[in-house]
Amino acid sequence: MKAALKDQQLDDLFEAILSLETKEECYAFFEDLCTVLELKSISQRYEVARMLSNHYVYSDIVAETGASTATISRVNRSINYGAGGYALVLKKLGENKKSK
Repeated sequence: MKAALKDQQLDDLFEAILSLETKEECYAFFEDLCTVLELKSISQRYEVARMLSNHYVYSDIVAETGASTATISRVNRSINYGAGGYALVLKKLGENKKSK
């Protein structure tokens, strides 16, 4: 992570997230933490990353997720030039497969 982003508040947030053990705990925490729109946007970006990693074309990603081409491009830049977070999570979850 870029040094400018690292601080104690963000460390504390990540520790809180790492303490969650179930999907139900995640739903409760993130429902309190984020707006519905923020959560939908985050989950959409994750789905876009999953689809890009499985070589879907932009038009199919737009049709399936409703994401804009700008969002898809932004996620694609992160996949190709970012910190490797998407690849790390997708590998850990075995998500390198076609959409459900």
